[in-house]
Amino acid sequence: MAWKTPKLRSFARAILSFNKEEELLDFLRDVHTLEELEEVSNRWQIVQLLNNGMSYRAVAKEAGVSTTTVTRIAHWMKHGKGGYTKALKQADTKE
Repeated sequence: MAWKTPKLRSFARAILSFNKEEELLDFLRDVHTLEELEEVSNRWQIVQLLNNGMSYRAVAKEAGVSTTTVTRIAHWMKHGKGGYTKALKQADTKE
């Protein structure tokens, strides 16, 4: 299944069009439900905690998720497309 669809590319371009955090946050709120925003924020928190060397069990407790969820995200960190690694590096340079 091709996942880099024209719709997804268009969405990515929309995200890239924002220069200000507040404007992007407004866009994300319009596009997502509060539950979806919470879910994606939780995933990012898990990535950050794993990147800081926390154990899967400690990450699961901190993030309020199962160790299965942590394991799934850790798998994508190691065997995915490298997006998490790139985002972590870019976030470090902006903070």
